Amino acid sequence: MINKEIIEAFKTIADEKNIDRVELSTIIEDIFIVMIEKKYGEDIDNFSVIANMEKGEIEIYQEKTVVEEVDDEIKEISLKKAIKVEPDLELGDPFVEIVDPESFGRRLISSAKQFLSQKLKEIERNAIYGEFNDKIGQIFVGSVHQIQRDRIFIIKDNVEIMLPKSEQMPNDRYRRGETIRGILKDIKVTARGPEIILSRSDDSFLEKLFELEIPEIEDGIIEIKSVSRVAGDRSKIVVYSSDRRIDAVGACVGMRGSRIQSIVRELNGEKIDIINWSERPEILISRALAPARPIDLYLDEERPFVVAVFEDEELSMAIGKNGQNIRLASNVTNYRIDAVKRSEHQGENNIYLEEIEELNEKHVNILSDNNIVTSADFEDLDKDHILSIKGLGPKTYEKIISLIQVYKEKATEDVKENVNEDTVTQEEEA
Repeated sequence: MINKEIIEAFKTIADEKNIDRVELSTIIEDIFIVMIEKKYGEDIDNFSVIANMEKGEIEIYQEKTVVEEVDDEIKEISLKKAIKVEPDLELGDPFVEIVDPESFGRRLISSAKQFLSQKLKEIERNAIYGEFNDKIGQIFVGSVHQIQRDRIFIIKDNVEIMLPKSEQMPNDRYRRGETIRGILKDIKVTARGPEIILSRSDDSFLEKLFELEIPEIEDGIIEIKSVSRVAGDRSKIVVYSSDRRIDAVGACVGMRGSRIQSIVRELNGEKIDIINWSERPEILISRALAPARPIDLYLDEERPFVVAVFEDEELSMAIGKNGQNIRLASNVTNYRIDAVKRSEHQGENNIYLEEIEELNEKHVNILSDNNIVTSADFEDLDKDHILSIKGLGPKTYEKIISLIQVYKEKATEDVKENVNEDTVTQEEEA
């Protein structure tokens, strides 16, 4: 009876863990091989185990060789004893002996059940890992099970998912039993089993929400080029439509904002700037810096780096709270952006005419006598006014304009280099 009791006990455990019967029979066979090792030692290659789940039987076979005198009782049987069972046997013949599972005793069988339980937990962990490892990067929906200071536990189909504090949005508030959405970010193997990490603050969560709400993205008509977030506060997303008839930004916003509002609600009011992609970096950067509007951009595409010039009163808007706007714009355009005031930029680019080496001293003195000392003084006057000054002709005027432009471009390059050096120094200090 112990035989059937064992099978039934194992079946119950397997059913609870949703383990396949074929897999269970293999596990039981492995368990009894371990039990045989414990009872008979490691040299047991003459034993075989078959777990018949349908009949509820465990069959253990021990193959021995028929000998005259037994030296090894595990692998040999005497001819005298063997012919009592099979009269036709001769010396050297194989003899198969059936081992009763009850012979292992209840204590050994109890330890086998513990071994099975551990084995099933291992299978269950591997199954969970396999299932969720394939779902990394996908949206997950579950219900809040447990709330702790540094993490939230979410449960679905008896599987526990962890939402660490670092992956939560600052303005999220949780209640036990409420439904919550996030993106499956990672799965780690620990001694306690797989640790599945959920995130609501990751950039990819916003991207997946757009894919979920906007059919044109799923259909491949609209492409998400880049995303950057300050979770719970502000984000920027760059979109592109492969179909010129479809406005990518309009499709993402939806009729009367219906599509974007459902995403904003999910993110507890996070402000989302949707940016229409352009292959021209100056256009893309200008759009990404919204709501501020640069009046000039000085690009270095090799670095890539840009100096963005703003009206003095718009600089704080361009930079944003704690540098948020300019940082997000930099992330989605892949350009390091430095914002400067118009007044500062003009100051840096306002050149004293006497510093222009190629300019004739005579012409510098004529201009100075007429209160034209800097490049700004010269550029602020009409061409006709300057040509009315005695000693200055059209060729001289064009030459001065050309030299001022060369020197201003050089000054702009110096601004870029200084800003870049400052940035590198800050990174090294960090």
